Amino acid sequence: MHAGSQQQRRQHRGYQEAGLDERTVFGARLSQSVLVTQVILAVNVLVYLFTVFQAQSLGDNDFSTAFQRGSLYVAATLGDDEWWRVLTNGFLHYGPIHVAVNMFSLWMMGRALEQICGRGRYLALYFMSMLGASAAVLLFDEPGSRTAGASGALFGLMGAYAVIVLKLRLNPTGLIITLALNAFITFGIQGISIYAHLGGLVTGALVTVALLYAPEVNQARWQAVGLAIITLAIIGLLAYQGSRFGAATCGFVPYRGVPTYFCV
Repeated sequence: MHAGSQQQRRQHRGYQEAGLDERTVFGARLSQSVLVTQVILAVNVLVYLFTVFQAQSLGDNDFSTAFQRGSLYVAATLGDDEWWRVLTNGFLHYGPIHVAVNMFSLWMMGRALEQICGRGRYLALYFMSMLGASAAVLLFDEPGSRTAGASGALFGLMGAYAVIVLKLRLNPTGLIITLALNAFITFGIQGISIYAHLGGLVTGALVTVALLYAPEVNQARWQAVGLAIITLAIIGLLAYQGSRFGAATCGFVPYRGVPTYFCV
């Protein structure tokens, strides 16, 4: 019994020395791993390369079948029940600059957030932000709108940073500069999906509030409840929007000599 207690104490000291017994403000164990960020980044790049292969073009990869079937086409999603688009669009990008800028942003923001949030919470933050961005597009954008890119999820990460800075009373200078720059890009450059960016930002902030402000007693359980409420609210809004949107007939038709996905 005494030998067992000594072994437990040695193991506990080993955990402490390795930093494995420390908890972050999110209730996660401190970790140096950024595996999730690396995997998400790799998947985005591989999907881009696949669309380039299909379209036989670096810049016009949006004409590929995968891109047209996966981008967030409002009429197809709501009118023809192609609901997979709310997530698949977040892994598609218009050309090399689009994917390069988004992946650089993911690498810069995602590493720190993954370490402080932990893998599970970080995954929830990323994909719920993506879902919230898509929901905003489906709720407020035009039926013919087509949106793609990881920026909705990335704005969710920015929303998370904002909540963390406020909660921990950190220096907000870097955050303000980042938000100002991205606001200029969002509202100043034509073709950027304002609704996706705003939807991701708000959703990421709400998810982080649910994670950071959960009671310390049974913290993980309260966090799960908060995330479930937000997810159900988004799904409810999507179901409502789908019920009031008319039916659409969708398919590929020739457009400028290229098969293009359209809905009528």
